Amino acid sequence: MRTLKLSGHVGFDSLPDQLVNKSVQNGFVFNILCIGETGLGKSTLMDSLFNTNFESTPSPHNLPTVKLKAHTYELQESNVRLKLTICDTVGYGDQVNKEDSFKAVVDYIDAQFEAYLQEELKIKRSLPSYHDSRLHVCLYFICPTGHGLKSIDLVCMKKLDTKVNIIPIIAKADTISKTELQKFKSKIIQELQANGVEIYQFPVDDDSVSDVNGAMNTHIPFAVVGSTDFVKIGNKTVRARQYPWGTVQVENESHCDFVKLREMLIRTNMEDMRDKTHARHYELYRRRRLAQMGFSDVDADNKPVSFQQTFEQKRSAHLLELQQKADEVRQMFVQRVKEKEAELKEAEKELHAKFDKLKKEHTEEKKRLEELRKKIEDDTIEFNRRKAQSAQSTHTLTLGKNKKK
Repeated sequence: MRTLKLSGHVGFDSLPDQLVNKSVQNGFVFNILCIGETGLGKSTLMDSLFNTNFESTPSPHNLPTVKLKAHTYELQESNVRLKLTICDTVGYGDQVNKEDSFKAVVDYIDAQFEAYLQEELKIKRSLPSYHDSRLHVCLYFICPTGHGLKSIDLVCMKKLDTKVNIIPIIAKADTISKTELQKFKSKIIQELQANGVEIYQFPVDDDSVSDVNGAMNTHIPFAVVGSTDFVKIGNKTVRARQYPWGTVQVENESHCDFVKLREMLIRTNMEDMRDKTHARHYELYRRRRLAQMGFSDVDADNKPVSFQQTFEQKRSAHLLELQQKADEVRQMFVQRVKEKEAELKEAEKELHAKFDKLKKEHTEEKKRLEELRKKIEDDTIEFNRRKAQSAQSTHTLTLGKNKKK
């Protein structure tokens, strides 16, 4: 490729401006998944991050299973529109048996990937207007126990680290001292590394943000505090939580890491999370699903093969399989017909034999009855003859007696 110099202004240096204008016109999409036990302040933190009230309803602690509820909101700041989706894990960690608590989360993430993949595979696609529901970041809320991660935390994050960008945060950090907090952070990072859990690292390849991102990576997990209450301190009204011993200011960096989280999540790296979701996590899912469907970039000889060739091979194999199944069904049908014919012939043979037997028995019975009838007739004739003889003898005897008198 040759590099040439221009002899004058052409105008394609306005492409970045065109891209910005188009993006602003279309608006942006950002989807957040909040995972954590009930009561850790997930909804309150979302209200604090986006400086609004999402009017979420409190969740009960007695749900039998984990459910995911997603709510989408339209936000606008200056002339930039943001379609924000917040997905909450209702009932997470509340069950006695927490073995399958992560399953509902994994299924939901895969379902969003599958929906986008099916839209991509359509002949008539509408990706520009399609509502992308793929999750761009997972804020994993850690209970501020000070004793390290729970088993459910490690298992869940391990299941999700290849599917979504995970940012672990320590919820309600005002309940733990600063000394214990630093030890708690170190212990969390050690446990994540020991179990091979990959969390999201802020990118350092961009010189404009490499220094701040590199510094922020050392603060993970962020220890945050959220609040929906405003307190007047001096001449300012700030988000804060009031206690008998003092006031915790949400946006005071010496009190918690809320400002750091907001800076990294929204103001600096939101687009990187969107890009990484599409280029890494979705690509992994897409590659695995297409492999399950039988598609590959190379054939059995490790030679490049096109999508169309793979499709034609799958189609031919499918048609051949259908033909084989049709032949098997046809042979099975013929075999069953033959078996049925044999059964019918055997039944017919048995019926004929039974009929002949009954006919023979009927003939013999008829012959026996005929002989019996003939015998009865002969006996009747003999009886009548003897009766006549007896009557004649009696008459002669009576005449002789009369003559003697």
